[in-house]
Amino acid sequence: MYKLVENRSEKGKELRVAVVESIQELIKENDKVVAMEADLGGASKFTNIKKSNPENFIQCGISEANMIGVGCGLSSEGFIPYVHTFGPFATRRVYDQIYLSGAYAHNTINIYGSDPGFTVGPNGGTHTTWEDVALMREIPGSVIVDPCDETQTRWVVKELSKYEGVHYIRANRKNVRNVYTTDSTFELGKGNVLREGKDILIIVSGQLVSDALDCAEKLVEEGYSVEVIDMYCIKPLDIDLVLSESKGKKAVVTFENHSIYGGLGSAVAEVLMENGVNVPFKRHGVDERFGQVGTPDFLQKEFHLTADDLYKTVKSML
Repeated sequence: MYKLVENRSEKGKELRVAVVESIQELIKENDKVVAMEADLGGASKFTNIKKSNPENFIQCGISEANMIGVGCGLSSEGFIPYVHTFGPFATRRVYDQIYLSGAYAHNTINIYGSDPGFTVGPNGGTHTTWEDVALMREIPGSVIVDPCDETQTRWVVKELSKYEGVHYIRANRKNVRNVYTTDSTFELGKGNVLREGKDILIIVSGQLVSDALDCAEKLVEEGYSVEVIDMYCIKPLDIDLVLSESKGKKAVVTFENHSIYGGLGSAVAEVLMENGVNVPFKRHGVDERFGQVGTPDFLQKEFHLTADDLYKTVKSML
Protein backbone atom coordinates (compact mmCIF):
# COMPACT_ATOMS: atom_id res chain seq x y z
CA MET A 1 0.00 0.00 0.00
CA TYR A 2 1.38 3.40 -0.95
CA LYS A 3 0.50 6.93 0.04
CA LEU A 4 1.69 10.28 -1.34
CA VAL A 5 3.45 12.82 0.84
CA GLU A 6 1.64 16.07 1.55
CA ASN A 7 4.64 18.27 0.74
CA ARG A 8 6.42 17.24 -2.47
CA SER A 9 8.93 20.09 -2.21
CA GLU A 10 10.88 18.29 0.50
CA LYS A 11 13.77 15.97 -0.35
CA GLY A 12 14.76 12.75 1.36
CA LYS A 13 18.19 11.27 1.96
CA GLU A 14 20.53 10.83 -0.98
CA LEU A 15 19.52 7.78 -2.98
CA ARG A 16 23.04 6.33 -2.76
CA VAL A 17 22.66 6.41 1.04
CA ALA A 18 19.27 4.73 0.73
CA VAL A 19 20.83 1.98 -1.39
CA VAL A 20 23.76 1.44 0.96
CA GLU A 21 21.67 1.43 4.14
CA SER A 22 19.25 -1.03 2.56
CA ILE A 23 22.10 -3.38 1.61
CA GLN A 24 23.52 -3.13 5.12
CA GLU A 25 20.14 -4.12 6.55
CA LEU A 26 19.98 -7.06 4.14
CA ILE A 27 23.45 -8.22 5.25
CA LYS A 28 22.24 -8.29 8.87
CA GLU A 29 19.47 -10.64 7.78
CA ASN A 30 21.54 -12.75 5.38
CA ASP A 31 25.34 -12.92 5.32
CA LYS A 32 25.19 -14.20 1.73
CA VAL A 33 24.48 -10.66 0.52
CA VAL A 34 27.63 -9.15 -1.01
CA ALA A 35 28.31 -5.58 -2.20
CA MET A 36 30.75 -4.94 -5.05
CA GLU A 37 32.27 -1.75 -6.43
CA ALA A 38 34.24 -0.61 -9.49
CA ASP A 39 36.42 2.01 -7.81
CA LEU A 40 33.50 4.36 -7.06
CA GLY A 41 33.05 3.50 -3.40
CA GLY A 42 33.43 7.09 -2.29
CA ALA A 43 30.94 8.34 -4.85
CA SER A 44 28.42 5.61 -4.10
CA LYS A 45 29.03 5.40 -0.34
CA PHE A 46 29.67 1.66 -0.75
CA THR A 47 32.80 2.24 1.35
CA ASN A 48 30.40 2.45 4.28
CA ILE A 49 29.61 -1.22 3.67
CA LYS A 50 33.33 -1.96 3.64
CA LYS A 51 33.57 -0.37 7.09
CA SER A 52 30.50 -2.03 8.60
CA ASN A 53 30.76 -5.41 6.86
CA PRO A 54 34.27 -5.90 5.42
CA GLU A 55 33.67 -9.59 4.73
CA ASN A 56 30.68 -8.69 2.53
CA PHE A 57 32.43 -6.11 0.35
CA ILE A 58 34.65 -6.56 -2.71
CA GLN A 59 36.48 -3.70 -4.42
CA CYS A 60 36.92 -4.76 -8.06
CA GLY A 61 38.64 -1.61 -9.30
CA ILE A 62 38.07 0.01 -12.69
CA SER A 63 37.21 -3.34 -14.22
CA GLU A 64 33.47 -3.40 -14.62
CA ALA A 65 33.21 -6.49 -16.82
CA ASN A 66 35.28 -8.42 -14.30
CA MET A 67 33.01 -7.17 -11.51
CA ILE A 68 29.96 -8.60 -13.27
CA GLY A 69 31.78 -11.88 -13.83
CA VAL A 70 32.84 -12.13 -10.19
CA GLY A 71 29.32 -11.28 -9.06
CA CYS A 72 27.81 -13.96 -11.26
CA GLY A 73 30.39 -16.45 -10.01
CA LEU A 74 29.44 -15.66 -6.43
CA SER A 75 25.78 -16.13 -7.36
CA SER A 76 26.55 -19.63 -8.64
CA GLU A 77 27.87 -20.38 -5.14
CA GLY A 78 24.73 -19.14 -3.40
CA PHE A 79 25.61 -15.50 -2.75
CA ILE A 80 23.37 -12.49 -3.54
CA PRO A 81 25.54 -9.82 -5.22
CA TYR A 82 24.76 -6.10 -5.44
CA VAL A 83 27.08 -4.25 -7.81
CA HIS A 84 27.40 -0.55 -8.58
CA THR A 85 28.86 1.75 -11.18
CA PHE A 86 27.61 4.57 -13.40
CA GLY A 87 24.66 3.63 -15.63
CA PRO A 88 26.57 3.31 -18.95
CA PHE A 89 29.35 1.26 -17.36
CA ALA A 90 26.77 -0.96 -15.65
CA THR A 91 24.98 -1.76 -18.92
CA ARG A 92 26.53 -1.11 -22.34
CA ARG A 93 30.14 -1.59 -21.23
CA VAL A 94 29.42 -4.97 -19.62
CA TYR A 95 26.49 -6.13 -21.71
CA ASP A 96 27.98 -9.44 -22.81
CA GLN A 97 28.90 -10.39 -19.25
CA ILE A 98 25.40 -9.56 -17.99
CA TYR A 99 23.78 -11.48 -20.83
CA LEU A 100 25.93 -14.61 -20.73
CA SER A 101 27.40 -14.89 -17.22
CA GLY A 102 24.21 -13.54 -15.69
CA ALA A 103 21.01 -14.31 -17.58
CA TYR A 104 22.11 -17.17 -19.84
CA ALA A 105 23.85 -18.97 -16.97
CA HIS A 106 20.80 -18.45 -14.72
CA ASN A 107 22.74 -16.48 -12.13
CA THR A 108 21.45 -13.65 -9.98
CA ILE A 109 22.93 -10.18 -10.00
CA ASN A 110 21.46 -6.91 -8.69
CA ILE A 111 22.89 -3.97 -10.64
CA TYR A 112 22.67 -0.38 -9.41
CA GLY A 113 23.38 1.85 -12.41
CA SER A 114 23.66 5.33 -10.96
CA ASP A 115 23.06 8.80 -12.39
CA PRO A 116 21.03 7.94 -15.50
CA GLY A 117 20.39 10.55 -18.17
CA PHE A 118 20.68 14.19 -17.18
CA THR A 119 21.42 13.36 -13.54
CA VAL A 120 25.04 12.54 -14.43
CA GLY A 121 25.73 16.29 -14.51
CA PRO A 122 29.33 17.47 -14.98
CA ASN A 123 30.65 13.95 -15.65
CA GLY A 124 29.50 14.59 -19.20
CA GLY A 125 28.71 12.64 -22.33
CA THR A 126 31.01 9.68 -21.68
CA HIS A 127 29.14 8.94 -18.47
CA THR A 128 25.65 9.62 -19.82
CA THR A 129 23.26 6.79 -20.59
CA TRP A 130 20.10 7.35 -22.61
CA GLU A 131 20.04 3.70 -23.71
CA ASP A 132 20.35 1.56 -20.57
CA VAL A 133 16.67 0.59 -20.37
CA ALA A 134 16.62 -0.34 -24.05
CA LEU A 135 19.62 -2.62 -23.58
CA MET A 136 18.37 -4.28 -20.42
CA ARG A 137 14.88 -4.87 -21.83
CA GLU A 138 16.42 -7.22 -24.40
CA ILE A 139 17.78 -9.61 -21.78
CA PRO A 140 15.41 -12.55 -21.23
CA GLY A 141 13.93 -12.56 -17.74
CA SER A 142 15.45 -9.24 -16.70
CA VAL A 143 13.75 -6.88 -14.24
CA ILE A 144 14.16 -3.11 -14.68
CA VAL A 145 13.15 -0.62 -12.02
CA ASP A 146 13.39 3.17 -12.04
CA PRO A 147 12.46 4.35 -8.53
CA CYS A 148 11.31 7.93 -8.05
CA ASP A 149 12.36 8.74 -4.48
CA GLU A 150 14.07 7.51 -1.32
CA THR A 151 11.17 5.40 -0.06
CA GLN A 152 10.72 3.58 -3.34
CA THR A 153 14.47 3.06 -3.73
CA ARG A 154 14.75 1.42 -0.30
CA TRP A 155 11.82 -0.87 -1.03
CA VAL A 156 13.20 -1.86 -4.45
CA VAL A 157 16.67 -2.76 -3.14
CA LYS A 158 15.24 -5.02 -0.46
CA GLU A 159 12.50 -6.53 -2.60
CA LEU A 160 14.86 -7.63 -5.36
CA SER A 161 16.85 -9.72 -2.86
CA LYS A 162 13.91 -12.13 -2.83
CA TYR A 163 14.17 -13.03 -6.51
CA GLU A 164 16.62 -14.78 -8.79
CA GLY A 165 17.80 -13.33 -12.09
CA VAL A 166 19.22 -10.14 -13.58
CA HIS A 167 17.85 -7.02 -11.87
CA TYR A 168 18.65 -3.45 -12.93
CA ILE A 169 18.07 -0.44 -10.69
CA ARG A 170 18.59 2.96 -12.36
CA ALA A 171 18.64 5.84 -9.90
CA ASN A 172 20.30 9.13 -9.08
CA ARG A 173 23.02 9.18 -6.42
CA LYS A 174 21.85 12.49 -4.93
CA ASN A 175 18.67 13.35 -3.08
CA VAL A 176 15.42 13.96 -4.95
CA ARG A 177 11.97 15.22 -4.04
CA ASN A 178 9.82 12.92 -1.93
CA VAL A 179 6.76 11.35 -3.55
CA TYR A 180 5.76 8.58 -1.16
CA THR A 181 5.41 8.41 2.61
CA THR A 182 8.08 6.34 4.37
CA ASP A 183 5.64 3.53 5.20
CA SER A 184 4.65 2.97 1.56
CA THR A 185 5.09 -0.44 -0.04
CA PHE A 186 4.70 -1.51 -3.65
CA GLU A 187 4.16 -4.54 -5.87
CA LEU A 188 6.82 -5.54 -8.35
CA GLY A 189 5.48 -5.42 -11.89
CA LYS A 190 2.60 -3.12 -11.00
CA GLY A 191 2.29 0.59 -11.76
CA ASN A 192 0.92 3.10 -9.27
CA VAL A 193 -1.93 5.48 -10.10
CA LEU A 194 -0.87 8.67 -8.33
CA ARG A 195 -3.85 10.72 -9.46
CA GLU A 196 -6.91 9.80 -11.49
CA GLY A 197 -8.15 11.65 -14.57
CA LYS A 198 -10.38 11.28 -17.61
CA ASP A 199 -8.75 13.45 -20.30
CA ILE A 200 -4.99 12.93 -20.23
CA LEU A 201 -2.80 10.03 -19.11
CA ILE A 202 0.87 10.59 -18.25
CA ILE A 203 2.94 7.44 -17.73
CA VAL A 204 6.28 8.26 -16.12
CA SER A 205 9.18 6.66 -14.26
CA GLY A 206 12.10 7.70 -12.05
CA GLN A 207 12.62 11.11 -10.53
CA LEU A 208 10.61 12.64 -13.38
CA VAL A 209 7.52 11.48 -11.48
CA SER A 210 7.70 14.71 -9.47
CA ASP A 211 7.88 16.79 -12.65
CA ALA A 212 4.95 14.89 -14.14
CA LEU A 213 2.86 15.68 -11.05
CA ASP A 214 3.85 19.34 -11.34
CA CYS A 215 2.72 19.33 -14.97
CA ALA A 216 -0.54 17.61 -14.08
CA GLU A 217 -1.34 20.24 -11.45
CA LYS A 218 -0.81 23.00 -14.00
CA LEU A 219 -3.13 21.28 -16.49
CA VAL A 220 -5.77 20.72 -13.81
CA GLU A 221 -5.75 24.45 -13.09
CA GLU A 222 -6.72 24.93 -16.73
CA GLY A 223 -9.67 22.58 -16.38
CA TYR A 224 -8.22 19.32 -17.68
CA SER A 225 -8.65 15.99 -15.90
CA VAL A 226 -5.19 14.41 -15.69
CA GLU A 227 -4.12 10.94 -14.62
CA VAL A 228 -0.52 10.15 -13.65
CA ILE A 229 0.91 6.63 -13.41
CA ASP A 230 4.27 5.93 -11.79
CA MET A 231 5.52 3.02 -13.90
CA TYR A 232 8.57 2.47 -11.73
CA CYS A 233 8.79 -1.15 -12.88
CA ILE A 234 9.51 -0.86 -16.60
CA LYS A 235 9.99 -4.60 -17.01
CA PRO A 236 7.85 -6.53 -16.39
CA LEU A 237 5.47 -3.79 -17.51
CA ASP A 238 2.00 -3.53 -16.00
CA ILE A 239 0.20 -4.24 -19.27
CA ASP A 240 -3.26 -4.50 -17.73
CA LEU A 241 -2.93 -1.05 -16.16
CA VAL A 242 -1.70 0.53 -19.41
CA LEU A 243 -4.67 -0.88 -21.29
CA SER A 244 -7.33 -0.08 -18.72
CA GLU A 245 -6.20 3.49 -18.12
CA SER A 246 -5.45 4.42 -21.74
CA LYS A 247 -8.90 3.69 -23.14
CA GLY A 248 -11.08 6.75 -23.58
CA LYS A 249 -8.29 9.27 -23.02
CA LYS A 250 -7.79 12.28 -25.30
CA ALA A 251 -4.03 11.88 -25.04
CA VAL A 252 -1.49 9.43 -23.62
CA VAL A 253 2.08 10.61 -23.04
CA THR A 254 5.09 8.74 -21.69
CA PHE A 255 7.76 10.79 -19.92
CA GLU A 256 11.24 9.38 -19.30
CA ASN A 257 14.83 10.37 -18.58
CA HIS A 258 15.90 8.12 -21.45
CA SER A 259 15.92 7.91 -25.21
CA ILE A 260 12.51 7.63 -26.85
CA TYR A 261 13.87 4.50 -28.52
CA GLY A 262 13.58 1.26 -26.60
CA GLY A 263 12.60 2.63 -23.20
CA LEU A 264 9.35 3.18 -21.33
CA GLY A 265 7.74 4.95 -24.29
CA SER A 266 8.52 2.11 -26.64
CA ALA A 267 7.23 -0.47 -24.16
CA VAL A 268 3.91 1.37 -23.76
CA ALA A 269 3.57 1.96 -27.51
CA GLU A 270 4.02 -1.76 -28.17
CA VAL A 271 1.24 -2.59 -25.73
CA LEU A 272 -1.16 -0.03 -27.19
CA MET A 273 -0.58 -1.06 -30.80
CA GLU A 274 -0.68 -4.80 -30.21
CA ASN A 275 -3.99 -4.48 -28.37
CA GLY A 276 -5.63 -2.11 -30.83
CA VAL A 277 -6.01 0.84 -28.46
CA ASN A 278 -6.82 3.85 -30.66
CA VAL A 279 -5.62 6.87 -28.71
CA PRO A 280 -3.37 9.86 -29.52
CA PHE A 281 0.04 8.88 -28.16
CA LYS A 282 3.40 10.62 -27.74
CA ARG A 283 6.79 9.54 -26.35
CA HIS A 284 8.46 12.41 -24.48
CA GLY A 285 12.13 11.70 -23.94
CA VAL A 286 15.49 12.27 -25.62
CA ASP A 287 15.67 12.01 -29.40
CA GLU A 288 19.00 11.29 -31.14
CA ARG A 289 21.24 13.09 -28.64
CA PHE A 290 24.48 12.34 -26.85
CA GLY A 291 25.12 13.58 -23.32
CA GLN A 292 27.11 16.68 -22.48
CA VAL A 293 28.69 18.50 -19.53
CA GLY A 294 26.53 20.67 -17.29
CA THR A 295 24.73 20.79 -13.99
CA PRO A 296 21.76 18.43 -13.68
CA ASP A 297 19.36 21.39 -13.64
CA PHE A 298 20.90 22.80 -16.81
CA LEU A 299 20.90 19.41 -18.53
CA GLN A 300 17.29 18.72 -17.63
CA LYS A 301 16.35 21.90 -19.47
CA GLU A 302 18.81 21.28 -22.31
CA PHE A 303 17.26 17.89 -23.04
CA HIS A 304 13.69 19.20 -22.60
CA LEU A 305 12.81 17.01 -19.63
CA THR A 306 11.18 19.58 -17.33
CA ALA A 307 7.56 19.85 -16.24
CA ASP A 308 7.16 22.83 -18.60
CA ASP A 309 8.47 20.78 -21.53
CA LEU A 310 5.99 18.01 -20.76
CA TYR A 311 3.21 20.60 -20.45
CA LYS A 312 3.99 21.89 -23.96
CA THR A 313 3.87 18.36 -25.36
CA VAL A 314 0.49 17.62 -23.79
CA LYS A 315 -0.96 20.95 -24.91
CA SER A 316 0.22 20.37 -28.48
CA MET A 317 -1.67 17.07 -28.50
CA LEU A 318 -4.86 18.70 -27.27
